[in-house]
Amino acid sequence: MIELLRRFGGKFRRYMVIGPACKLIEVIFDLLTPLVIAQMIDKGIGAHDVSAVIHYGMVLGAMAVIGISFTLVCQKMAALTSQGMGTDIRGALYKHINKLSYAELDRFGTPSLITRITNDVNQVQLAVALGVRMLIRWPFLAVGSMCAALAIDLKLGIIFLICTPAIGLVFWVVMARCIPYYKQLQAKLDRIALICREGLSGARVVRAFVREDHERERFAQAADDQANTAIAVGKLSSILNPVTFLVMNLGVCAILWVGGIQVSVGELTQGQVMAFVNYMTQTLTSIVYVANLVVVFTKASASASRINEVLNCEPSITDEDNEPVALPQAPATDVDAPVSALSLSHTSFSFGAGAANAVNDVTLELPLGKTLGIIGGTGSGKSTLVSLIPRLYDASTGSVSVMGADVRTWPLDQLRHVVATVPQRASLVSGTIRSNLTWRDESATDEELWAALDMAQASEFVRNKPQGLDAPVEAGGKNFSGGQRQRLTIARALVGSPQILIMDDSASALDFKTDAALRHAIRERSMRGAAEGELPLTTVIVSQRVSTVRDADMICVLDHGSVAGLGTHDELYATCQLYREICQSQLRREELEGQQGSAAPASVPSPASAPAAPASTCAKEGC
Repeated sequence: MIELLRRFGGKFRRYMVIGPACKLIEVIFDLLTPLVIAQMIDKGIGAHDVSAVIHYGMVLGAMAVIGISFTLVCQKMAALTSQGMGTDIRGALYKHINKLSYAELDRFGTPSLITRITNDVNQVQLAVALGVRMLIRWPFLAVGSMCAALAIDLKLGIIFLICTPAIGLVFWVVMARCIPYYKQLQAKLDRIALICREGLSGARVVRAFVREDHERERFAQAADDQANTAIAVGKLSSILNPVTFLVMNLGVCAILWVGGIQVSVGELTQGQVMAFVNYMTQTLTSIVYVANLVVVFTKASASASRINEVLNCEPSITDEDNEPVALPQAPATDVDAPVSALSLSHTSFSFGAGAANAVNDVTLELPLGKTLGIIGGTGSGKSTLVSLIPRLYDASTGSVSVMGADVRTWPLDQLRHVVATVPQRASLVSGTIRSNLTWRDESATDEELWAALDMAQASEFVRNKPQGLDAPVEAGGKNFSGGQRQRLTIARALVGSPQILIMDDSASALDFKTDAALRHAIRERSMRGAAEGELPLTTVIVSQRVSTVRDADMICVLDHGSVAGLGTHDELYATCQLYREICQSQLRREELEGQQGSAAPASVPSPASAPAAPASTCAKEGC
């Protein structure tokens, strides 16, 4: 908590001084009130002097008005401080989270980050507000009341010395058992947020598999677990008020008993006894509120540590001191040496220390303007491999180079402007089609947006919208079909003229005709750029469809993160058993027979009779 105050409380320092100062003035009036009441009783009521009663009543009224005025000022200072700090903390958290690499985001988890940026910040806000308003009030009121009471009579002060430690002992015992529960509560809120996110985002799948009862049960278990912890804390906390008020009331009874005797012998006046009772009540009530503040600050401390954990997490991927990379010039003629658009050299990657490699020793080079197809089974590392190109993850070993420069030397903004990625899961945000398409280039003209939509085969359904580019997009693009969402995300990646386009299985919802038209349009764009002397578009296509990658200039076949084969479609069909099996599972007999005549013997080779593959095209044993 102190670390957050140091980091974000600087510009609110004056509010944190003015607020408690105003509250201190109010407390002084609260401490003077019992003395004024004592005078009213002794000099007014006891002496049957109405004018004295009216005089002291007016004094009390004036003190109340002044105290309320200072309280309002303190309340405003508390609101400005807590809301201002909360806004700044949320802004800093959101900004820092967006700097974290995929590795850190995977470690924290999205539900936990959402809980930290909402619930945890709310807990800190509450603690700051109560700190400005109450942190000085109740301790100062307790100590002041005790000193004033002891100044009235030392004999009655012994009752204070007995009651105060008794209440303090109760608080210590209860709080010592409650504090561990508060930390557990935050972790269990993360669990509830995770289940809610999974259930709501996958509502269609849940209903399709009739898993509503299972999801309700899973949520109920998490909610009950959190509720049981909260109830356990509540049971412990519920002991506080009855016990403290019992001790306080017993103390008041003792004061009235002993004070009554002293009034009878003339050692104290009735007003002094009432003042003593008031001070006793103020002291013990203050202790109760101080304990409640301890509960709030304990919760805030647990939340602050979770917030600091995120803020202190250093991104593993940074671009500090990286100078802009000069893009290469396109070859002037076909005989010029080809420019390398993408190069991987013995590249490996694993999710965390000690984990098996998700990408293992991949080496390949793709010339500028060419197309690389990546194919393989589920979990073979296709998406992980292409995530290394725009540096969403950093390779564990080896290197990844774009346009001849290691990706670690690129400024991230420039790298991700040169490399456009279409993710496997189509993601749109609420707004309009135009606002979604201009993510890469906010100054893109309508002509450029329509050109990107034409290339992505999305212009037809966008033109059919009454509002065209300004048609609304709901959160997550729920008002579009899966194929429409994919085409819009492809169009978004094409805006801004990227040099490398990565499509991570982003056409899986498209029919074969639309998929073929999309690839043809991208190929034409690349050829047109080369003809105009510009850098041609280099494309990386990840797919599980053979038809999508078969026309690529180079195909990389992945198997458990390793390269099983590298070459053209014809070469791989003839030499790589894994690729051949994929083809046989997807292509029609006529297509396979045509393939046999051009790349293989008269009959389709079985895995057992497949010819041995050259080392340059098939890296795995058995290909």
